[in-house]
Amino acid sequence: MKTTPPIAAPPALVDAPEPHPQAAKVRTPVSMPLPPAPSVVQDKTRPVGVARAVFGLLLVFCLTPWASPPLALILGLVLAQTVGNPFLAQTRKLTPTLLQYSVIGLGFGMNAHAAVQAGQEGVLFTVASIAGTLVLGYALGRWLGLGRHVTHLISCGTAICGGSAIAAVGPVLKAKEEEMSVALATVFVLNALALFAFPAIGHALAMTQNQFGLWCAIAIHDTSSVVGAATAYGDQALQVATTVKLARALWIIPVSVGTALLFKQKGVKIKVPYFILGFIGATLLNTYFPLLQADGALRAVGPVLVQLAKMGLTITLFFIGAGLSIQAVKAVGAKPFVLGAALWLCISAASLYVILHR
Repeated sequence: MKTTPPIAAPPALVDAPEPHPQAAKVRTPVSMPLPPAPSVVQDKTRPVGVARAVFGLLLVFCLTPWASPPLALILGLVLAQTVGNPFLAQTRKLTPTLLQYSVIGLGFGMNAHAAVQAGQEGVLFTVASIAGTLVLGYALGRWLGLGRHVTHLISCGTAICGGSAIAAVGPVLKAKEEEMSVALATVFVLNALALFAFPAIGHALAMTQNQFGLWCAIAIHDTSSVVGAATAYGDQALQVATTVKLARALWIIPVSVGTALLFKQKGVKIKVPYFILGFIGATLLNTYFPLLQADGALRAVGPVLVQLAKMGLTITLFFIGAGLSIQAVKAVGAKPFVLGAALWLCISAASLYVILHR
């Protein structure tokens, strides 16, 4: 009778060597919302319930008549630096959509004839400023020793429409997540500064509503900050700024195509800002449809939609501020901010001089 040989015991496990202390220091890129502010790492030691309560109270306040876009941005910034944003993923997802619907709603307070006139007036400024900003950005980026991708993203964001342009050009450029984060953080910090600085400068220089609206549309990056600053200045400034800025945003398409050719990228998909068509449709309805209706029903609904759009814009800026933390700003470094600030100051000063002396 055969006996089964005993099964050999498995060899003793050998303890794996401990990793080198430096191996744990891996820098995780800061993810960014598209078009709003960079993400922040939530402090696990902070009470989540308190953060949610504060967030809810501030959000409700932003829906009241006492709130304004600049104030909403300040409240969001304070929230981010104190208890933190407990709904960061949700606000990051909602911000672009909320901004687009808010812009469409503003169209119900626009006049098509005035919009066409403002668009024609700003077209030369748009072409000259976009081309000049891209060329100057390339030169400054090389001088600062920045990578081509980061330089191009910041230049496009400054030249066209901030985070929306970066979100559109980034995939075409096949940019890395950290490169997108750096560019977005740069333009969002400058957007926050512009939202407060521009109205003060406009009043100090006694700029007209038309002048200020045109200046905002050219020199401020994001549509949200453009509309916020123009709203604080006056209704006519808001009409001019919104129209010129959205006409400027259409340049995302040719600039994206040019980027694919310049960087020799193939098989990329160009993002089209379709919400601009919604704004145009709302403007046309507000201008012509009441003339076809004896009761003018749309004219009664229009002001309500415009008010809802302004509330949506206020909440958008609150969300943007709530995602912009000191940690995210520090993660960017000095050189991208130097590039972004230099481009912003150049386009702001040059456009202001032309507008005041034409």
